[in-house]
Amino acid sequence: MLNAHEADARGPGETRRASLAGNARTAISEVGAPCDRRELIACHECDLLQHGCDVPPGGALRCCRCRAVLYRCRRHDFDRALAFALAAGVLWVISNAFPIVGLSVKGHLVQTTLIGAVGVLYRDGMWPLAAIVFVTTILMPALQAVGMVWLLLPLFLNRTPYRADAVFRLLRIARDWGMTEVLTLGLLVAVVKLAHIASVVTGPALWSLAGLMLLLVGTVLSYDEREMWNRIEGAPPAISMQETLQRRTGAASGLWVCHDCGMCARAHRFGEHGADGAYCPRCHARLHVRKPASLSRTWAYLIAAAILYVPANLLPVMNTTSLFGSQKDTIMSGVVYLWTSGSWPLAIIVFIASIAVPILKILAIGYLATTASFRMTQRSLQRARIYRVVEFVGRWSMLDIYVIAVLVALVQFSALATIEAGPAAIAFGAVVVLTMFAAMSFDPRLIWDPQSPDEPSR
Repeated sequence: MLNAHEADARGPGETRRASLAGNARTAISEVGAPCDRRELIACHECDLLQHGCDVPPGGALRCCRCRAVLYRCRRHDFDRALAFALAAGVLWVISNAFPIVGLSVKGHLVQTTLIGAVGVLYRDGMWPLAAIVFVTTILMPALQAVGMVWLLLPLFLNRTPYRADAVFRLLRIARDWGMTEVLTLGLLVAVVKLAHIASVVTGPALWSLAGLMLLLVGTVLSYDEREMWNRIEGAPPAISMQETLQRRTGAASGLWVCHDCGMCARAHRFGEHGADGAYCPRCHARLHVRKPASLSRTWAYLIAAAILYVPANLLPVMNTTSLFGSQKDTIMSGVVYLWTSGSWPLAIIVFIASIAVPILKILAIGYLATTASFRMTQRSLQRARIYRVVEFVGRWSMLDIYVIAVLVALVQFSALATIEAGPAAIAFGAVVVLTMFAAMSFDPRLIWDPQSPDEPSR
């Protein structure tokens, strides 16, 4: 086993690359702290086996081949993380117990809470939208706060958290589907639109939601997940490197990387169905050499999203009824309204998040799935970067759904004006969810499988 390149450290916030396992070639270190840690890592995006290295606090270790982040070295200040998590729990209660925003018309004040907006959507028959808003803005942030307290409070008391493995897996789902930051931006867009209708009165929940967003981010940045696993379960067992000297990928060496806790290990147990019954020895998540039926599931979600994208943009997303008649608005007409009213920065944001991003996601995932199906070896590194961008931007398409939820809940002046969600709102919400499922179903290791680990990244 060869040592990684050593150099002088240049400070936190930079990245370095892991050293290759079983090869005379070593990676160039972008941050030069000595590589003391000899942990074996199988990259979760390309499956290349590599040695871990110690990185400075705030730095990141990247894969030699696909440049994916293998892990980030965060300052493991568990006390600070616990304080943030407890404060986030308090702000979550305030965010759901008090009004977010109100609308005043001729002395009549209409206010709404998050759960109130969900109730209005459900009452109007838009239960799919109500479910999306409830899960992404109420349930998942609550699970994030409670899950972090569940893990950190016992550690603060020098105890072992009960069922830490299940809580870690639940937290990963909550982080993927919790969209407090998108909701905050959606509220800003809704306030701008409402300001042209009547006087807007901001509620305490609007500010507590912004604080909740910052605290949830601060909680994640205040602890090192790998260090927490080491405190709960101890350091992962050493793996003999004899079989990895010639086999450079995890699949070829019989080593699987757990996508929930990041541990690289041999399967703990096989059930009667062979490899399908394997689970991680640390967090007990199901393990697979590759995601089951990755391409077929990706194509199924993608085709459904592409079909629904057409009615999502052609049908009305909101129906407005007032003394002057009724008006049906599409997503594009909402962008035009923001632009002509002088709020062109918000118009650009809504256009990108609600129109450009969904279609670009569909095209990008289709491109990735097609090239993986034909086992192309060209431009693997560029395709890996496209995959990361698709994963990052997916949630921001939910912006229009939150704007609709707030407008529908507030504009309920039966004698003057009412706003109802249109059929396109359900179609658009389905497009966002389906494209997120498509990105989650796609296995990025399929990009690199046709290419030999000894070939340079292209």
